[in-house]
Amino acid sequence: MYIPEYHRVEDNAVTAAFMQANPFAILISATGNGAFATHLPILAREVDGHLHLRGHLAKANSHWNFIAPDQESLVIFHGPHAYISPSLYEIRESVPTWNYAAVHVYGRGTVFTDETQLDELLLEMIARFDSAYAGQWSSLGEQYRKRMLQHIVGFEIVATRVETKFKLSQNRTKAERENVIRSLAGSSDSTVKAVAALMRERDRGRP
Repeated sequence: MYIPEYHRVEDNAVTAAFMQANPFAILISATGNGAFATHLPILAREVDGHLHLRGHLAKANSHWNFIAPDQESLVIFHGPHAYISPSLYEIRESVPTWNYAAVHVYGRGTVFTDETQLDELLLEMIARFDSAYAGQWSSLGEQYRKRMLQHIVGFEIVATRVETKFKLSQNRTKAERENVIRSLAGSSDSTVKAVAALMRERDRGRP
């Protein structure tokens, strides 16, 4: 990913928080016929100082065939984004742009179909996304749960490289950044408002 230095984020805590806040990601793997992508929720956690990503795919989705220890995959975590008008800048000779935040995680993975591992993964995902459903899942018939587990494939990717880019008008003057934040914050679009909130958070204390 192209990242000018003023857009690069190297704080691991910021990256981890961003992935936790934006878990619906894009998994991309190479195949003999080109790239293959799947949109899905992914859990991110640190294990012995290394970033691990975990999730599952439908067994009918051939993507799991392309996840392997000798094959690099890319996972993209994407956050809010918004169009930025040049009318918000002090210099008239400016061009439009787009503000956004994203994390790219490159890594090699393994897949698993062991029912115990899959059940542990599902319980972890339920706890993360729908804790109220945990009791219902556990109360379902054993044969039904077993059948559901047979239709998914779990995966775990260990990161080899992580790139975090927050493109939030860092290269503009403070007055221009404040103009952008004020404009975005006044939008009726919650995604656009989220960019303003992220800019305000990252801008705190900057000259």
